[in-house]
Amino acid sequence: MTTTIPTLDQPLITLNEQDFLAFADSAITVIETATDERTLQELRVSLSGKKSALTALSKQMGALDADAKKQYGVYLHELRTHINQALETKAKQLATAAMNAKLASEKIDISLPARGILAGGLHPITQTTERMKQFFVQAGFSVATGPEIESDYYNFEALNISSHHPARAMHDTFYFDAHYLLRTHTSSVQIRTMENSEPPIRIICPGRVYRCDSDQTHSPMFHQMEGLMISKSSNFAELKGLIHEFLDAFFGKKMTVRFRPSFFPFTEPSAEVDILSDNGKWLEVLGCGMVHPQVLKNCGINPDEYTGFAFGMGIERFAMLYYGIDDLRLFFQNDLRFLKQFS
Repeated sequence: MTTTIPTLDQPLITLNEQDFLAFADSAITVIETATDERTLQELRVSLSGKKSALTALSKQMGALDADAKKQYGVYLHELRTHINQALETKAKQLATAAMNAKLASEKIDISLPARGILAGGLHPITQTTERMKQFFVQAGFSVATGPEIESDYYNFEALNISSHHPARAMHDTFYFDAHYLLRTHTSSVQIRTMENSEPPIRIICPGRVYRCDSDQTHSPMFHQMEGLMISKSSNFAELKGLIHEFLDAFFGKKMTVRFRPSFFPFTEPSAEVDILSDNGKWLEVLGCGMVHPQVLKNCGINPDEYTGFAFGMGIERFAMLYYGIDDLRLFFQNDLRFLKQFS
């Protein structure tokens, strides 16, 4: 602070009105030179604090007679009012200047182009699932779901896979204990549906399944879509026609398809379905067959009255074929460079 703070070190009784006005003018001039709040606070203490000249003069009021008290009381009151008003005015000016400086430093140039918000997109597995579901829903199938933590009965026993059955070696299973596991296929949803529904039944069962397997073409968690149709007239010819139409619709062109005899404990007869790729090689894409009579019995359906067929396919497998992807692990690495290609 470069300006000297004014003082009134004379006895109160020796001062007149002009002395107080001159002191007020000097004090206001000093206040107006303050450039920051800290300096202003120091001036506030010096001019009106406990050790200020104003306070010292006020303490002398007690020794004056009544008329002098009245006269000097007015002088001191007016002086204190002028000083306080000057301090408040300067405080507001400093606060306004600080706010303007802050706003100027944080100013946003609204003429700049916006950063933009990138739109999200569906995961390729979700897109493939929806593409597959669309065909079967239009064909009259309903979508059924079930628990991913499944009992041994629904995952194996009811599907004609007993505890000693060699087919269990085909499923590398995540067990919780002797009775519960992470489902290895969505066939358990078919069992639950047959138990709780009266034929005719026409469902698809998309969902996550789990097996202890991981490499370029296998994942511990993957997605399946299985289908089931139960009626009094279901037959293998109807199954073949449905599968062929689905493959044509999914890939958007006429496909060359073959059915190879195979084995599944829950269907008889059973078949693997292959398609002929553009390079002339046969590619396996799904398994299917007529529902085994024992499976129908396990679900309380009379196999002498009803027949049915079932099919199952890996959704990742179809996504890889449709999009031309050669590594299953890309679907689960969450690399935006990969995923943005499908948005």
